[in-house]
Amino acid sequence: MSLKAPPTILELAVKNLLGNQDFTISVLQEMPTEFFPSLFKEAFNRRCMRILPALVSSWPFACLPVGAMMKVPDVMILQAVLAGIDMLLTQKVHLRSSKLQVLDLRNEHNRFWDVWAGLEGLACSKGMLSEEQKCKGLPRYALRQPLKVVTDFELKAELDEQQAYLLQWAQQQKRSVKLYCMKMTICETSVELIKAVLKTFPQDSVEELELSRNWSLATLSRFAPCLGQMRNLHKLHLDRIDMYTDIGTNPLTDREEKRESKFMSKIFKLNCLRHLSMNYIFFSGQLLKHLCRSMMCPVESLSIQGCLLSEPDLEHLCLWPRLYQLKHLKLHGLSLLNLSPTHLQFLLEKVSDSLQTLELQHCLISDSQLRALLPALSKCSKLNRVNFFDNDISTSLLKDLLHCMANLSTLTEEFYPAPLECYDQGGLVLLMDRFANLCPDLLNILRSKRHPKKGSFGTTFCHKCLRRCIYDLRTGFCPCHKKR
Repeated sequence: MSLKAPPTILELAVKNLLGNQDFTISVLQEMPTEFFPSLFKEAFNRRCMRILPALVSSWPFACLPVGAMMKVPDVMILQAVLAGIDMLLTQKVHLRSSKLQVLDLRNEHNRFWDVWAGLEGLACSKGMLSEEQKCKGLPRYALRQPLKVVTDFELKAELDEQQAYLLQWAQQQKRSVKLYCMKMTICETSVELIKAVLKTFPQDSVEELELSRNWSLATLSRFAPCLGQMRNLHKLHLDRIDMYTDIGTNPLTDREEKRESKFMSKIFKLNCLRHLSMNYIFFSGQLLKHLCRSMMCPVESLSIQGCLLSEPDLEHLCLWPRLYQLKHLKLHGLSLLNLSPTHLQFLLEKVSDSLQTLELQHCLISDSQLRALLPALSKCSKLNRVNFFDNDISTSLLKDLLHCMANLSTLTEEFYPAPLECYDQGGLVLLMDRFANLCPDLLNILRSKRHPKKGSFGTTFCHKCLRRCIYDLRTGFCPCHKKR
């Protein structure tokens, strides 16, 4: 029977301080810096609304990452925190100048709460503070400089209560506070609402943007100027944007082509863009052609999922020089079955010195196509992750692939499909005994050259329970097959 550890002196002190909030507020200016993180966390968890504003206004660190503790929207907590900022901005005399420069409202893990509370110079918002600011406290006059409030926004049909309150507060304090949005997700949002929100903060503060909705070409072209203002955009994720109801049946009119071109031209001018992801996007057949001709910045990661790629599309993509420093390539849910492997082979050769992750999942790759890629794959010496799940590969060709991969010592994660011989002639029914017998021999191919750190063989998804049967060091059947 384990005994519960007795409370530390700091925990006892925090408990006593919260038990007498009036006294605690009166002595915050003289309180040791080391007390603040623990006292703030406990006051936050107990929802001590009286002391929270006082703690914020006296915060002795450069950054307050309160968003890391707000797992769900909580307008009352937000009001208390912003009330503390109001107190900080209106105070004229300080026994101890506040060092707060950044209020971070992003709901993501922050190392600040994990480390020793005495790290006074710890900054929490990447890119928001200079090295000198990270190490030194602010002088008194710095309170007249705009304080930075960093957040993320997920825009839907309407603003939620917390978003509306934050935007209204930021407008009221716009002379003293700068609101920055680092990541924006737009889903089923009107262009009017988007423009209203974007007016509240510098648009060049947006570093990551996700567009996820069905937009007409007219609507997309109206949004284009907003996109053009996001000059520091590093990541762009386009998800399920289907602008056409009759794909492939009617060509675009001149007006429609101009609208598409207006939107695409803004993407081309994003000089900081390094990560591009397109899921289930249906533009005209000229999309990749224009993209590859006009986009000037080198791309580090490219993800294409569920899009219709033609032979010219694949050719334009693989001949795009800006991809030749690519580190991460993901092609998922594409039909490559009837396309020549030559272009993809050429791209793999070009990126062999930089490519770290390669995912060719559910791409209907045939034996002959994969065989053509093997020489290029063998040169990708920096690969640490590969995924070939859900491709119809024979045992013979899969063995050749494994011999090729066995020579890549940098691989730490590798996922291979169960070979075709594990299914019946129709390819729908899994032959469990054959799967269990074949996989150990396949895994031994890797083991003959190195010890695989994380290697798995997976079947297609079971149509009943939507799970795979997996073999790594042992066979793991999905619930449906376990019952047989």
